[in-house]
Amino acid sequence: MTLRRTIAALFAATAMLHTHADAAISLNRTRVVFDGKYKEANITVRNSGGNILVQSWVDALDASGANEVPFVVTPPLAKMSANQQQLLRIIHAGGDTMPADRESVFWLNVQEIPEMSDLDNALQISIRQRIKVFFRPSGLTGDPLQAPSALQWKLEKNNGNPALQVRNPGVYHVSISGITLRILGRTEAVKHSSMVAPGQTLYFPVARFDPAEQATLRFESINDYGGKDGYAAQLNASAAVRAQALTREAKSTP
Repeated sequence: MTLRRTIAALFAATAMLHTHADAAISLNRTRVVFDGKYKEANITVRNSGGNILVQSWVDALDASGANEVPFVVTPPLAKMSANQQQLLRIIHAGGDTMPADRESVFWLNVQEIPEMSDLDNALQISIRQRIKVFFRPSGLTGDPLQAPSALQWKLEKNNGNPALQVRNPGVYHVSISGITLRILGRTEAVKHSSMVAPGQTLYFPVARFDPAEQATLRFESINDYGGKDGYAAQLNASAAVRAQALTREAKSTP
C-alpha cells in the first residue's frame, strides 16, 4: 500500500469514530487556599452532562516531589448524575514534609470519566482539570494580598543579555501575568504568565534596554479569589523597585 493510500485509510477510519470530548464538569473556584489551622479544605464539582465518574487526587507541583504529597481527597472516586453537585474534601494527612515558614503549592486533579457509549465505534476521552492548592501553615506572617506589591523588580544583564529581574522576598507564592515594559513609547510583552515562589529570583529576557532610560512596568497578579489585580512601577538599572497597585481607572490607561 502506498503512503498516500495509507494516509487516506487512516482519515477514513477516524471519520467513522464518534468522538465525545466536551467537558461536563466545572469547579466552583480556580484555586484552593488551604489554611493550615484547619484539617481540610473543600471544593465543589458540578456536572452539567450525563452520568459520569469523577476521580480526584493531589499531585506535587513538579515530578521531583511525587512521593511527598501529604493530602488525600475524599471521595477519591464519585459517581455523578446529570446536574448533580459533589463536594470534594482535601484532607491534610499530617507529616512534616512541608516547610512551616512559607507557603507550599500542589496540584488538585479532577478527572471526568464518561460512561460507556451505546454508539458503535465511539471514541470517548477522559478530561482532566488541574488547579493549584496553596497550603499556608498555621501562624504564617504577612498578608498574602500584599505579596504582589512586595516583589522587587529591576532591569539588568543576565548572562550578558538584557533581562527583567523579579525577586520574591516574602513567604507567599505570587502568580503574575501580562507582564509588559514600555520604553520610549514602545511596549514590549515580556512574559504571559509565571509564578514566583518565596525567596525565588526569576529573569525574563527583554529585547533591549538602556540604563539611562526609564521603563514602565505593568503586570497583573491573581489573588486568592481568582481575580486579577493590576500593578505598575517605574524601572531603571540602578536599583530594584516595588510596584504599586493600580486603581480601576489607572488599569484602563495604556
